[in-house]
Amino acid sequence: MIKGFKEFILRGNVIDLAVAVVIGVAFTGIVNAIVGSVFNPAIGALFNAESLATALPVSIPTTSGGTATMYFGAVIGAVIQFLLVSIVVYFVFIVPINYLKRASFRDKTDEADAAADAAPPTELELLAEIRDLLVKQTVPSPGAAIPQPTTTGPTTPQPTTTGTPRSR
Repeated sequence: MIKGFKEFILRGNVIDLAVAVVIGVAFTGIVNAIVGSVFNPAIGALFNAESLATALPVSIPTTSGGTATMYFGAVIGAVIQFLLVSIVVYFVFIVPINYLKRASFRDKTDEADAAADAAPPTELELLAEIRDLLVKQTVPSPGAAIPQPTTTGPTTPQPTTTGTPRSR
């Protein structure tokens, strides 16, 4: 049951969903506080503004004759916020999950190797062992007399060959 849950959790789509939920809920407040109180004032000081929300103003005319102001500093603040969230999620979630996946894969291959080692020998392996044992028993040691086969029944005469070839 635990093994099935572990496989379910380590699937790619479940992890992607979990990362999206974490980005959307858990770190939004923290990252907003860091960006709003640390980065915005620091970068706003570079552009002579109180924060990035009011930095880099561009006034454009409107159709009614007035002017509208666009603040490009707010876009820079949003990009910084996105990068911070991405970095935190990568190092807090993705790196440890990839490590767990590699460890899980390593464990599975170790289990497969152990199962292959623990498996009983195949019929072919047993026959090869028997053959090797029989060869060891029948090969004489150096200097030992070679046993001659004995026959107990009628023998068939073997043809003899002479040293002269027949001509055709």
